[in-house]
Amino acid sequence: MDLTTTIGIIVGIALISLAILQGGSLNIFFDTPSIMITLGGTIAATLINFTMPQILGVVKVLKNAFFGSGDNPLGLISTIVHFAEKARKEGLLSLEEEANQLGDPFMQKGLQLVIDGTDPELVRDIMETELSFIEERHKLGKGIFEAMGAYGPAFGMIGTLIGLIQMLKNLDDPSKIGPGMAVALLTTFYGALLANLVFNPIAGKLGVRSGQEILYKEVMIEGILSIQAGNNPHIIEEKLLAFLSPKVRTDIAKAKEEGLGG
Repeated sequence: MDLTTTIGIIVGIALISLAILQGGSLNIFFDTPSIMITLGGTIAATLINFTMPQILGVVKVLKNAFFGSGDNPLGLISTIVHFAEKARKEGLLSLEEEANQLGDPFMQKGLQLVIDGTDPELVRDIMETELSFIEERHKLGKGIFEAMGAYGPAFGMIGTLIGLIQMLKNLDDPSKIGPGMAVALLTTFYGALLANLVFNPIAGKLGVRSGQEILYKEVMIEGILSIQAGNNPHIIEEKLLAFLSPKVRTDIAKAKEEGLGG
């Protein structure tokens, strides 16, 4: 589980709530009409903008913001190097049994194509096409939350206009000025809060997650094609390490040294 997303939301809500309590009660910041306008409008606009299957897919996409994929670059590269060593010693057909036991369908498919003797260029085309569709699905999930982040403040402003209209229409009745002003201000507050504490940050986290997954998939493609080409396992490892940041490479080198030292 990625604690940063959960901690960020909890800390944000807690600090804002504490700040509010310094000047009064939380109850004055709860207004049902304002919630209906801001949250209801945001949900309605999102339903209009996207199809129902896309909306229902948000639940699955949302998990990626709170739960990491568990991708381990060292583990991935070690697995590819292991397959490369086995392929050089026993041939590509020897990989089939282990390939079928892999938990990653993308890597499993790539290895199966190689085992079946598919042309390297065709293997690359198939894998990169599938990768592009994965990236598009990620963009869709991210786009839904970005859209909600834009709709929230917009409906907050609509609520503000509604509240001001109600207030100005009832200037002769002081008892109605307060509720109108509450709607006017609270809808803007709700819209800004939802956009900047929930929707936009989640969209950003999904973007980060997508970038990480695409990188790992690219490492898989290069590794699988290198296995098919019969490259030296050590050369394959060095090639795949080049995909990672210097810091990650340093951490992997340290882990190896500690492993050898142990």
